[in-house]
Amino acid sequence: MKKYVSKFHYLTQDLPGQSHVQQVQTACGAGANWVQYRCMTKPEDELIDEINEIAEICDEWGATLIITNHYDLLHRVDAQGVHIEDFDADFVTIRKAIGEDKTLGASATNPDDLLKTQALGVVDYCGYGPFAHTDTKPNDYTLLGFEGYRKLEKLPVDIPVIAVGGIQLQDVEHLLQTGVYGIAVSGAVNLSADPAGMLKEFYRKIY
Repeated sequence: MKKYVSKFHYLTQDLPGQSHVQQVQTACGAGANWVQYRCMTKPEDELIDEINEIAEICDEWGATLIITNHYDLLHRVDAQGVHIEDFDADFVTIRKAIGEDKTLGASATNPDDLLKTQALGVVDYCGYGPFAHTDTKPNDYTLLGFEGYRKLEKLPVDIPVIAVGGIQLQDVEHLLQTGVYGIAVSGAVNLSADPAGMLKEFYRKIY
């Protein structure tokens, strides 16, 4: 079943003095139609209330809500899907657990992993990166840069590929010219002086 996947994925992050709920309120008020809740600092049993509060905001604004990693919570919260960051996850088992109606996103850092994930036939989109250095999700993976995404045009990729990792506003136009389906952003919005204004600028560039 082919599912709707937005061209712009907004991700929350753990920030001092700015809750995930506040971030989502700002983002949805500025027009975000796809929100990925990414909380790395709380135990799973403390996530449910916050996710449900965020789900109400997303429902009010008509935004899709995706949660990061905790697919086992999907039957307890009002979210439309899950994004799994573990490259070695058993996506076939996860798909069976969440059902066909939920959206399932994966992550990849190189062409081989991207194609392997696609070949499973159970993933709806793939976050692909990192594009550039990012402090939101520190890692040692090779930075893809624009050239890394251009290489995708020569590969048999038919699922939406979302560029991710250190993307700034000035990168959007060039990234979209490489053929990626869309873009995911966290810090560029959340850490800006005007998150709502920055999110709107990203939307103008993408749409």
